[in-house]
Amino acid sequence: MNQLYKYLIPTILVFSLQSCGHEEKKEAKKSEPSSPDIEAVNPKQEDFASSTKIPGELQPYQKVDVYAKVSSFVKKLYVDVGNEVKAGQLLATLEAPEINSQQSAASSALKSKEALYIASKAKYARLKETSKTPGTISALDLEQALAAQRSDLAQLEAAKASYREVADVKNYLQIRAPFSGNIATRNVSAGAYVGPSGKGSDLPMFSLVQQDRLRLVVNVPESYTGLLNKNGDIKFSIQSIPGETFTAKVARFAGALDNKLRSQWVEMDVYNKDKKLLPGMVANVILPLSDNNKALSVPNSAVLNSTLGVFVIKVEKNTAHWVPVTSGISNGDTTTIIGQVSINDVIVKNASEEIRDGQNIRVKLLK
Repeated sequence: MNQLYKYLIPTILVFSLQSCGHEEKKEAKKSEPSSPDIEAVNPKQEDFASSTKIPGELQPYQKVDVYAKVSSFVKKLYVDVGNEVKAGQLLATLEAPEINSQQSAASSALKSKEALYIASKAKYARLKETSKTPGTISALDLEQALAAQRSDLAQLEAAKASYREVADVKNYLQIRAPFSGNIATRNVSAGAYVGPSGKGSDLPMFSLVQQDRLRLVVNVPESYTGLLNKNGDIKFSIQSIPGETFTAKVARFAGALDNKLRSQWVEMDVYNKDKKLLPGMVANVILPLSDNNKALSVPNSAVLNSTLGVFVIKVEKNTAHWVPVTSGISNGDTTTIIGQVSINDVIVKNASEEIRDGQNIRVKLLK
């Protein structure tokens, strides 16, 4: 028995020592940082442009396509392309012979109803005066005369309404400018058959645009929407008018982002008294950025856009930490960031979701 213990004890000791050594190696492996070749950088404080340019388009403040209200023929044109017109100015006259016939018929009907009403009114007046003598006129005859007078009055009012309707339709044979502006297009000539859209002519008779006041329409990217103040002044330039800068006033915001472009529709008012600017011109809108153009920047690859948000991966004591940031302006290969990051922090250069928050890593700091 003693001899058995003599052989077992050394064996147990050897096995225990081997087990302890194995556990120590496992602990050493567990604490050792993984991925030793990850590159990292320090954020830099750089000067970024104090403004940026985004494209926009000049549009007329008001624009309308003028159609004929009734089917008719063009009798005379008073304006042509490029003419400046005032609100209410006569642009063209039309003719429709059937409307003249309708007006004559309505006038005759009106006169007939008016004569009947005058006769029934006079009859009732005489009967009423005669009825003052007892026994001359029965109450029933007087009531029937009053009813006839009221019926003729109603028919007279209907005839007047019919006549006014025809007269109003006839007024549509005079085409007038709804506002002051310029004739941009003219699609008809004298003698042409015109009518409502799809009836007589698919094209409008005229296109009228307001030129002395324009809308500068811009799709502002999401990252720049906070830089615009309502009623603020914005500078812009036109490629076809080199060397000049124009001013617009921010007036209207869409209040929502476009789902495809991720941008907001913004309209600016441009007063164009000298008519130098034309609707349809492409503008380069000079969008001012922050007054303090010193910003922390990191390589574009260091910004991690995940489903949880925008992050950079900061490394402290060989441990990765996801730090939420707001990305700003991209200036070539770098992007500005705002968040709990300083110039002395170590940031993973190529951020990836494979580097988990809290993971042990070893990095190589690039200068």
